[in-house]
Amino acid sequence: MKFIHMADVHLGAEPDAGKKYSGQRKQEIWDSFLGIVNVCEKERIDFLFIAGDLFHRQPLMRELKEVNYLFSKLSYTKVVLIAGNHDYIKKDSYYATFSWADNVFPLFGEQMQCAAFEEYDLGVYGFSYHKREIRQPLYDTAAAPGKFRHEILLAHGGDEKHIPVKREKLDALGYDYIAMGHIHKPQTMGQRAAYAGALEPIDKNDTGQHGYIKGLCSAQGVRIKFVPCAKREYIHKKIEVDKDMTNAGLREKIKAIIDECGGENLYKLTLTGFRGAEMIFLPNTMDVYGNILEIQDETKPFYDLERLVLRNRDNLLGKYIESLQDFEEGSVEQMALYEGVQALMDTKRG
Repeated sequence: MKFIHMADVHLGAEPDAGKKYSGQRKQEIWDSFLGIVNVCEKERIDFLFIAGDLFHRQPLMRELKEVNYLFSKLSYTKVVLIAGNHDYIKKDSYYATFSWADNVFPLFGEQMQCAAFEEYDLGVYGFSYHKREIRQPLYDTAAAPGKFRHEILLAHGGDEKHIPVKREKLDALGYDYIAMGHIHKPQTMGQRAAYAGALEPIDKNDTGQHGYIKGLCSAQGVRIKFVPCAKREYIHKKIEVDKDMTNAGLREKIKAIIDECGGENLYKLTLTGFRGAEMIFLPNTMDVYGNILEIQDETKPFYDLERLVLRNRDNLLGKYIESLQDFEEGSVEQMALYEGVQALMDTKRG
């Protein structure tokens, strides 16, 4: 039995709202979702498991119809899904009354439910969020019932506000596989559970590769592999500057980094090191390709301490430098020295 496990698709999300490319990102999430549906059809995948947060918020009726149409065109794949904390089932949610295609099996109850597939001797279990937060570790006691040869659990959670989980507890539940959602970084959880991660990154802190999990369930157990498919990545980079760095030089350095790492990706950059004392970097001029989310300037001004001492031997600035200048390069004391010098220099200018 071949399956695809995905989660945290967040249809309807508009990452980086306000940026000129944000509308394109919203469509890219839909395109990636369609891409997985196409993979299911092309590779004759038996099951598509969606472990919560298919939508970024309460789905609109037109969105449900769109998704259901895509599912209905699958000639081989059965779809099993749960609702997560973002698309939780409110009293007036369209989820609650929507009529799905015959190959779609929603587990939308607040208590554990089972979708049974006799031809595979398979039971797929899960329950859905009916509120934004569930602080109880409900999966700790959700053991596999043992009614089928193969049993799979769809689960959504993993932090203190959204069903806390522990690796050792998951291993002890007895499922062949636990398809997890909520944490956006793909990772395994013990021997039989894994997070697929978000299909597409939707936040600047969703760094690394994103995609889905492809699995095979057989008499020998379950084998899985992560398949990256996201159209972009969020990349965090530290850029070391020196006392001779200019705005033009920094712009060229940033351009070279983006050219190497991919112009389709989105960047959060942090400037570190020592700039010239007179230099003021202008982050707003550095976005060559329009894909920089943020530039943080954590640089310190570089001062020629020997020259400053000679010029200020008889005042507070000179005495302060002499008291700290012998400390090791990069030490906390040296950082304190530079910050103190900057403060005293600012006072003199004032």
